[in-house]
Amino acid sequence: MAKMIHSMIRVLDEARSVSFYRTVFGLEVADRIDFDTFTLIYLSNAETGFELELTVNKGHTAPYDLGNGYGHLAVSVDELKTEHERLTTAGLNPGKIVELNRDGKLLALFFFITDPDGYKIEVLQRHGRYL
Repeated sequence: MAKMIHSMIRVLDEARSVSFYRTVFGLEVADRIDFDTFTLIYLSNAETGFELELTVNKGHTAPYDLGNGYGHLAVSVDELKTEHERLTTAGLNPGKIVELNRDGKLLALFFFITDPDGYKIEVLQRHGRYL
């Protein structure tokens, strides 16, 4: 059976992206592998074995075209409103908190935040299937 281990996104500025993911999600550099034309940076935390791989292509200076195929990454947190307040105070401009109901019951409570390269990240309250 397959096991999901990481998701990769391309970023322009390693330091800026590492700082964002550390501040917002508590991710730290688990590994960094430098090649002649690109660098791979693996981020993780104690919550999960799943990693976010940042790929920095050396010499690439223009923003990446995210196109219309990219959806979003998703993370879950214990206290969504507390995280939203923390990120707002930090000046990171999280989106509004949305409550999604189905059949009169809470399905999801979430907001989106955008990283420095334009990637959307959904932040969900741990609840139901979003543990």
